Amino acid sequence: MQTIRLIIVAVGGQGNLLSSKVLAEAARIEDMPVRLSEIHGMAQRGGVVESSLVFGDADSTIISDGEADILLGFEPGETLRAMNRCSETTTVITNTHPMPPFTAAIGKGVYPDIDEVIRVIRENAARLYAFDAMDLAKQAGNPMTMNIVLLGALLKSGTLPFSRQSIEEAVRRKTKPAFTDMNLAAFEMGFSALETT
Repeated sequence: MQTIRLIIVAVGGQGNLLSSKVLAEAARIEDMPVRLSEIHGMAQRGGVVESSLVFGDADSTIISDGEADILLGFEPGETLRAMNRCSETTTVITNTHPMPPFTAAIGKGVYPDIDEVIRVIRENAARLYAFDAMDLAKQAGNPMTMNIVLLGALLKSGTLPFSRQSIEEAVRRKTKPAFTDMNLAAFEMGFSALETT
């Protein structure tokens, strides 16, 4: 199969690591080669968390500048920061709900204007899907399901060759049983969101 390089960026507490594990599990279900690496940074303090997933035949999980086929951003500022990893052929899917860093919250920094962030991303991507995934997660019953909302959007984008059944089964395997139904509802909301963006 063709190699597909995916980068997921988020800040600590947004569920990036669970999302990457769900995608890796879906790849295993479909008997697709996958390599996964994670950078945790200062995740416990709201710092950047990055996952790199390479599907198909590859020797490394390193995704250099300009090599990402897909960028999945859980936080718009972090999506913008990761745009150097993209090229003119990259598909970008991003949440538009900001989580300003601590420095901005205490007045020591400035968070960029969201409309400007989205404009810059749009100008530098082949395709952009941008929507408020946090709002959909709340509708699903818990803001913590935002990561699964974005996985629904990722599948709907058609950029990964997974079946819906494989992703849903991976969600069942990788999330706690008490949250399975809520996560599956969040997945459906993200999947449906791309039909309207």
